[in-house]
Amino acid sequence: MIAFLKGVLAAKTALSAYIEVQGVGFAVGMSQASLAKLPETGQPVQVYTHLHVREDEMSLYGFLSLEEQTLFEQLIGVSGVGPKVALAALSAFSSPRDLASAIAAQDVAAVQRIPGVGKKTASRIILELKGSLDQGFDQLFGADGQPAPAASAQGEALKGAREALLSMGFTPAEVDLSLKGAPEEASAEALLKYALKRLGTAS
Repeated sequence: MIAFLKGVLAAKTALSAYIEVQGVGFAVGMSQASLAKLPETGQPVQVYTHLHVREDEMSLYGFLSLEEQTLFEQLIGVSGVGPKVALAALSAFSSPRDLASAIAAQDVAAVQRIPGVGKKTASRIILELKGSLDQGFDQLFGADGQPAPAASAQGEALKGAREALLSMGFTPAEVDLSLKGAPEEASAEALLKYALKRLGTAS
């Protein structure tokens, strides 16, 4: 699992950044907001990453903050929302907190401003995510806009287990359901065993 990349910005396009890490170039999909904040070509850069695995491809997505990464990973867990729509969502709002605020407020019209998102998809995003956002941003992101240390460690374990399950062919909805009620502070391996048992594929 690639948690972050630290290297030199080799180039960027309207949709991606190319980051060179010790002679290896990584193509990283990013939101418009994050791309605009990147330094000049040739300058050092560090981005947090999410490796998205499908049957026919592996794609890497990058974020300048853990807050943006957290919301991206929640968005792609919504039925029918893929990485491209999730990046469009992050690009459509001035900050991840503004997007989270619109979802928590159940503002369908605001969420519909995301390119490619109609009323039905906007309503689904709100329905599936408002429960994790309506208890306050500090609980989700941390008071300073970043996950608290304990929450961050747990988030990394959940991220690892989730990516492993997705790579096995389970749908995002199945993965989310299988990880509900998982023990806190469990390792990625323990979470994976827990999820597989709930999915009926482990003894």
